[in-house]
Amino acid sequence: MEEPLNVSNVQSLRILFLGDVFGEPGRRAVAELLPVLKERFQADFIIINGENAAGGRGLTPKLCIGLLRAGATVVTLGDHCWDQHEIVDYMETEPRLLRPLNFPPGSPGQGSIVLETDKGKVAVVNAMGRTFMNPPIENPFLALDREVAALRAETPVIFLDFHCEATSEKIAMGRYLDGRVSAVIGTHTHVQTADETIFPGGTAYLTDAGMCGPLESIIGSRIEPVLQRFLTAMPVRFSVASGPVLVCGVCVEVDPTTGRALSIVRIRERWDAPADSV
Repeated sequence: MEEPLNVSNVQSLRILFLGDVFGEPGRRAVAELLPVLKERFQADFIIINGENAAGGRGLTPKLCIGLLRAGATVVTLGDHCWDQHEIVDYMETEPRLLRPLNFPPGSPGQGSIVLETDKGKVAVVNAMGRTFMNPPIENPFLALDREVAALRAETPVIFLDFHCEATSEKIAMGRYLDGRVSAVIGTHTHVQTADETIFPGGTAYLTDAGMCGPLESIIGSRIEPVLQRFLTAMPVRFSVASGPVLVCGVCVEVDPTTGRALSIVRIRERWDAPADSV
């Protein structure tokens, strides 16, 4: 794992973000490692993408509560947002659970939130790309133009979880919002990229944070059924893999007065389930 951030600047604000939590193995690993990571990076604010927490398909109210109790300040979603029907009513009651901002008008829930910390306000935004993604949604660039302008009236510290398939669309969004948000971090592919950087305007960027899910898998699912699908093109039931888990994410250090990113560090931590666990 990367070295922790330089914590000499006590005025900086540190945002810890964990990528797509996949199934029970991912949930257990996050519950075990999150306190360790929070301490290691001296995180002030924690965001977790939970859209695959329910067996790789969406999130339930119970599992969302579990992620919040584990230490998440905000939970974000993505294209599997509505896979678990009971989440719809719950989303109207839990403002810390975000669905993509650019879903159709009238969709339950909200796509952003502003919360207070000891070091100032932090805004979190969840948006989804359109390239190779379903269902059809509003242009995220135009939607974020409006949302970021409104959020900047409250705080310069804005963190975007951009749930998107195409790397070009993610990079384009990072460049488009450079200087207007503190961080643009991609999710959805479950494969962590190694292109962390801070753009000239002060926006931290990473194409994909990766997932918190089984290491010996194909993006979280058991290997053999996925291979069978590719080999035969026949419908196959996918299931969550088991074994060691990779907990992947990023920690972004931000100047709370300007919103500019000071540093960005990728997280890639292995977790092995206890031998006596079921």
